Amino acid sequence: MMESRPYRGRSARRLRTRISGVGLGALVLLLCASALPLRAQSGAENGQELLSASARKPQETQNTVAGSVFTLLNMAGTRTAKDFTPLDQHGRNRRFVRSLVNPLSFVRVGFSAGLDQWQNKPGEWAQGGEGYGKRYANIFGQYTIQRTASFGLGSVLDEDNRYFNSGKRGFFPRVWYAVESGVLARHQNGHRSFSFSQAGSVAAGAFLARLWLPPSQNKMSNAGISFALSTVGNMGGNIVKEFVPDIVRVFVHKRSGDR
Repeated sequence: MMESRPYRGRSARRLRTRISGVGLGALVLLLCASALPLRAQSGAENGQELLSASARKPQETQNTVAGSVFTLLNMAGTRTAKDFTPLDQHGRNRRFVRSLVNPLSFVRVGFSAGLDQWQNKPGEWAQGGEGYGKRYANIFGQYTIQRTASFGLGSVLDEDNRYFNSGKRGFFPRVWYAVESGVLARHQNGHRSFSFSQAGSVAAGAFLARLWLPPSQNKMSNAGISFALSTVGNMGGNIVKEFVPDIVRVFVHKRSGDR
């Protein structure tokens, strides 16, 4: 029985890699699908009506999907840094509420809980529906704490943690911009500095979760590891955000050429 654990660990890592690839692919497809309605604007120069009443509903649905994806990723759409416009408090409030009720957020939480279920982490929660429910509640709680802390601190400190694409040329300059954006935020004047709201929200989620996690996961060292992994994960996620719009544009251009 003891010899099966290394094999199980390798199997779990392979599964996580495959599932992560599928999840990223699904995200790219969602963004690509949401960008397709932009091609309909080309007929405006001929004075024709862009959309009929019957065609408007599909576009609105796709735009809703795009908005949900961008809200989930905390992106400012496909805009670049030079297009930055500051958020007023009303805009902050609206984005915060949307982030909490975004249907894709619940899907992401369920996906993460499934990975923890596969790894049997934490072990005290065992398997089955009850164990999965606890893992789901744990991740949802951490996510809600992070979002709330980021909103509150960002409002007080005038920090905007939305991701704007760099608009830079070259692979490495863009990657570096994405990495440093994991710890930087913009202010009303567009200048970037260390994001206390970003760091504070990740820390809040990591450390406050120790209050309900079982003994195997409730130490301060566990919180520190969680904080570090979340910060690195945010940087990696920013790299994806930086290049996904390029994939969308290539896809849309190809579809336009086919027509």
